[in-house]
Amino acid sequence: MTVVEKSVLIEYTVAQMFELVDRVEDYPQFLPWCEDTDLIDRTDSKTAATIYVSYHGIGAHFSTENAKEFPNWMTIKLIEGPFKRFEGNWSFAALNETACKVVFRLDYEFSNRLLGKVLGPLFSRITNTLVDSFVKQAHLIYG
Repeated sequence: MTVVEKSVLIEYTVAQMFELVDRVEDYPQFLPWCEDTDLIDRTDSKTAATIYVSYHGIGAHFSTENAKEFPNWMTIKLIEGPFKRFEGNWSFAALNETACKVVFRLDYEFSNRLLGKVLGPLFSRITNTLVDSFVKQAHLIYG
């Protein structure tokens, strides 16, 4: 089992950062390991999508249904993918009117050892660069 937690203080609003994370269809534009996404459903209380990932020729896809409360939090729940366990959350806490703290936490375990050996480096890369990639995208979009 792997548990990752990353946090960042950033000079953008909770609403801006929440929307950036919720717009899964934009991920291929700024997440280098994300090849494509399929938005399955988006409502005020959930976003469901499939994400296709690839890194150094190793690829996988997984689907999640994320419960959410704008602009405070989003939970990540696996629907389908190469995992025995895959759950996490994003939280967004206002520091003032123009800044917030973003926390990302993910707890995952592959469905078997072979998948862990093959896909482990890919998901390690994803989890280690995810928050930084969102920060860079926020700078590009929001200035």
